[in-house]
Amino acid sequence: MHENRPDWLTAVIDRLRTETGAALLLATFAAVALVWANSPASGSYEALWHTTLGIHLGDVSIEMDLHAWVNDGLMVLFFFLIGLEVRQELAVGSLRDRRRALVPLVAGLVGVVLPALVYLMIAGREAPGGWGVVIGTDTAFLLGVLALVGPAMSNQLRVFLLTLTVVDDFLAVAVIGVVYTEDLRPWPLLVALAMLGLLWLLGRSSVWRSAPYVVVVAVLWGATLVSGVHPSLAGMAAGLLVPAATTQRRHVEAAKRLFRDYWQSPEARVARTVRAGLARSISVNDRLHDVLRSPVSLVVVPIFALANAGVDLRGGVLATALASPITWGVTAGLVLGKLVGVSLGAWAAVRAGLGRLPDGVGPGSVLGGAALSGIGFTMALLIISLSLEGEQADDATIGVLLSLVLATALGALVFRIARTRWGEETADLPTRLTPDVDPDRDHVRGDPEAPLTVVEFLDFECPFCARTTGMWKDLHEHFGDRVRYVARHLPLDGPHPHARAAAVAAEAAGRQGKFWEMHDVLFAHQQHLEPDDLRRYAADLGLDLERFDADLRDPEVMALVERDERSAHDSGARGTPTFFLNGERHRGPHDARTLIAALEAPESMAASRRRS
Repeated sequence: MHENRPDWLTAVIDRLRTETGAALLLATFAAVALVWANSPASGSYEALWHTTLGIHLGDVSIEMDLHAWVNDGLMVLFFFLIGLEVRQELAVGSLRDRRRALVPLVAGLVGVVLPALVYLMIAGREAPGGWGVVIGTDTAFLLGVLALVGPAMSNQLRVFLLTLTVVDDFLAVAVIGVVYTEDLRPWPLLVALAMLGLLWLLGRSSVWRSAPYVVVVAVLWGATLVSGVHPSLAGMAAGLLVPAATTQRRHVEAAKRLFRDYWQSPEARVARTVRAGLARSISVNDRLHDVLRSPVSLVVVPIFALANAGVDLRGGVLATALASPITWGVTAGLVLGKLVGVSLGAWAAVRAGLGRLPDGVGPGSVLGGAALSGIGFTMALLIISLSLEGEQADDATIGVLLSLVLATALGALVFRIARTRWGEETADLPTRLTPDVDPDRDHVRGDPEAPLTVVEFLDFECPFCARTTGMWKDLHEHFGDRVRYVARHLPLDGPHPHARAAAVAAEAAGRQGKFWEMHDVLFAHQQHLEPDDLRRYAADLGLDLERFDADLRDPEVMALVERDERSAHDSGARGTPTFFLNGERHRGPHDARTLIAALEAPESMAASRRRS
């Protein structure tokens, strides 16, 4: 699709799509706004954002200046995206396990309350309405800076901080919608509530096309704007009501059958059916999130920074701001309030037994993440535009910009101390396979001495594990005898109640030399894994049933499964399927094409040569 795009442009765009790139882009636009507002052309900066634009439909019209269109229009996409992410986390992500989420939730809650109290202690008399400026964290900036100054591997810390920012983003949007709303108009508000109800019905009715959701959200935005409620609240609420779910195997298989139809009859009508089938296999939430993520991070948020970060510092404004309690209330609230609040909340939650820190994340890393949560840029600037005016708004904006610099520097310092003094080199799960593959102990498919190794931690009820996707067959066709495939067990007892018994049955069959045969049968009949089914499969494979029954009860056979579970824990595998390529945990898609490319990467080939 981008074959005519220059390589350098492709490289730049790919870089900007990373969390680090997005943060640098945001900082660049904020710097441009500051330079522009303090240049001889500062009049054009002010004039641009006061340009009036309007939408007129008969007697109904919405007319605002460009600055309001950015803050009340474009930024609704930002809050809608946050709502989508929260719904994903609640349905299939870190917030699904309530106990796992309690520590960052408590940390986030304390990290909202304490900064507001710090602000009120310092600037409460001067501008009490500005307390909301310090409660939010800029997720995009935080993650980008984390990638720059945090541990080399910090995925677990990243998930912890994402969960934490869900709390203060949600509370910040609620504060915007409730505290900073004036002049309510009941009829548009009723229309907005009706649209929220319609969104709920669409989700309950399993409507999978995205167009109805988009239309309802557009009407919701207009009604909310006219009602006097800030549209950010509607954006967040709408995102929360768009359903999210894991992809079902049956939908993927249906899409595969549709693509086969197109392969046999490449016509426009068939192609349209295939596109619909592919869309149906992915939740509406996932599809909208994928469509909006890049435009929001690369366009919407940078434009917001350009529109709101331009403070004219000439004429003694900077000196006045540095003497203002508002500036230091914002700075102290964000930098110190967030650091102490998040750290204290996490410590208290762990001490109270509500949960524990994520595996691989030490207290130093939490402290560093707490420092970075003092970057409140986007949410803070938006609340400034709603709560403060004139010189007070300028003072608060300077406080936000100062906090960005100080929080980044403080976070970098804490991470450095955690690394050098406390030995916290990473804030992630292990990535190295432990123990190494042993052909005398492991189940190996292919040449046991092959230089390339693929290890999969699997669950016989997992719908996307290797046997059902045909991954091993594709790898073997590509590499031949240069690759070996190793299966290790990781039964997920909660969602897959039959997986452990199936794993024990596979090991029992392995005692009679039929592990792989039983492996294939179990994956071919994932919906039928009751004890009678397992015994029937053993009979069909010609196993000695008396010995098979005895092995099912043998603690040594059960210990083989538990041994693989310990290996999964020690290696950083927490779900299935998890793949290790030449001893290193693979991240990202696990289709055959991606795994082949990863195995052929120079570092992977070097690892295979060292092993051989």
